Amino acid sequence: MVTNETTVVRGPYFDELRVGTVLPSPPAVTLTSGLQAAHAAVVGNRVAITLDHDLGQRVAGGPIAGPALVWDLSIGQSTVATQHVRANLFYRGLWFHRQPLLGDTLRTRTEVAALRENTRRPGRPPTGLAELRITTVDQHDRLVLDYRRCAMVLLSPSSEPTGRLDELSTDDSVEAPDPLRSLQGWDLESLPSMPRPDVGAVFSVLGGDVVSSAPELARLTGNVARVHHDRDAAGGERLVYGGHSIGLALHHVCQALPGLVAVAGWHGCDHLAPVHEGDLVTSSVAVERSEDLHGGSVALTLLVVSSVGDTEVLAWRPVVVVR
Repeated sequence: MVTNETTVVRGPYFDELRVGTVLPSPPAVTLTSGLQAAHAAVVGNRVAITLDHDLGQRVAGGPIAGPALVWDLSIGQSTVATQHVRANLFYRGLWFHRQPLLGDTLRTRTEVAALRENTRRPGRPPTGLAELRITTVDQHDRLVLDYRRCAMVLLSPSSEPTGRLDELSTDDSVEAPDPLRSLQGWDLESLPSMPRPDVGAVFSVLGGDVVSSAPELARLTGNVARVHHDRDAAGGERLVYGGHSIGLALHHVCQALPGLVAVAGWHGCDHLAPVHEGDLVTSSVAVERSEDLHGGSVALTLLVVSSVGDTEVLAWRPVVVVR
């Protein structure tokens, strides 16, 4: 039968989401050296153990995937729920359960955890906050990441108020799990020790990094949010994927802490202001806490604040393992 009907392929609006709904899974992605190199060309990668495959083999039994590549793919896969996003507000409790190797394949499950419609304002399209629980596993169903993120999502045109007023996650101060949990089996004692900063030390990374290849990074990581691809959807100036800013921040952390071995996870991350293509992102890295670990390693809790000019755009609290 011949038909002239056109089907619009799109993700859900806020009013079409329901708490407990599990979104269709996007394609799984195999981690490769080519994918890692393309990702590093955009956000940088100075995690030494992921750059040196011989070192990765000795310490972890194989070449290690960069942590920013892993969480960027996970976040990108979760955008099946947020194609109509206006902004991403925060992440809570992103902890690695294992550190994937190159050759592992990642797939992600995205579930709607809470919904809260924003107050409507004249002249602005109605939006709501969607908190998502995101879990990423490898090809053997081993848990890699489990965390929550909150996105501001458009309601569909002419939609009625939904009345959804769920409570959202607000606290990122929950005690971190064992920082070595995701490094089980690694031979950390074979790594040389580097000078370690004191609690209270603050590092300002000179120079910063220009935000470039923003839509390329979105495509690389499977991110389908319209605002990262379409200037009109973003209000005339394309927004940068939040993982882009976080990746640059990690690049700055590695410059401040050359002994960084791995990222155990994040207490949380807040996007304070938008970032656009061409912006120059700079970062300061403050050491909030230091914990001695087995084998002479140290876990550092950091507060990383990234800025564009005088505007703070990111507040990120990762826990990193250093030697």
